[in-house]
Amino acid sequence: MIYLHIFLAFFIPGIVGYGGGPSSIPLIQYEVVNRYQWMTVEEFSEVLALGNALPGPIATKMSGYIGYEIGGVFGAFVGVFATVAPSLLLMIVLLGILYKFKESPKVKRMTMLIRPTIAILLGVLAFRFIESSNVGVGIWQTIILMLVSFLLLEKWKVHPALVILLAIGFGAIFLS
Repeated sequence: MIYLHIFLAFFIPGIVGYGGGPSSIPLIQYEVVNRYQWMTVEEFSEVLALGNALPGPIATKMSGYIGYEIGGVFGAFVGVFATVAPSLLLMIVLLGILYKFKESPKVKRMTMLIRPTIAILLGVLAFRFIESSNVGVGIWQTIILMLVSFLLLEKWKVHPALVILLAIGFGAIFLS
C-alpha cells in the first residue's frame, strides 16, 4: 500500500503541475507534508534545498529521495517513475497520433518546420556548454576535446557512449 501512496503522491502533481518541476513543488509539498504526513515542512524545505543544489530536474531528485526515505530503493524507483510517467504517457500518445497521420501533408509540413527549431535549440545548448567549459577548463582543452570527439564520432564511427566515457576519463585524469 505504501508504494501506491508513493506513486500517487508524485503522479498527481506530475499531471496537474503544468510547467515542469518548479511548478509542481507546492503540489508535491501538499502530498508529502499534508496528505501523507511523511515529512514536516522543515524537512521538506531541506529536501527542496538539496534538490536545488544538485544538477538535473528537481522533481525527480525530490521524488527519488522522498521515495527512498519512505519505501527504500523500490520506493525511490516508484517515486521517480511516478514523476516521469505523465510526460512519458503523453509522449507515447502524441507519438502514436503523429505516427498514425505521418503521411498527412500537414504533419509532414509540421515536422519539416520543427526540425530546424530543434537544431537551433541544440546549437544554443552546445554553445552554452562550450561557454561554460571555456570558463572551467580553458579554450584549448575545450577545442581539443571537441575536435577529438568529432573525429571519433564522425570519422571512426566510435559509439557515443564510449566517446563520453573517454571524455570523462580525460577530464578525471588531466583536468581535475
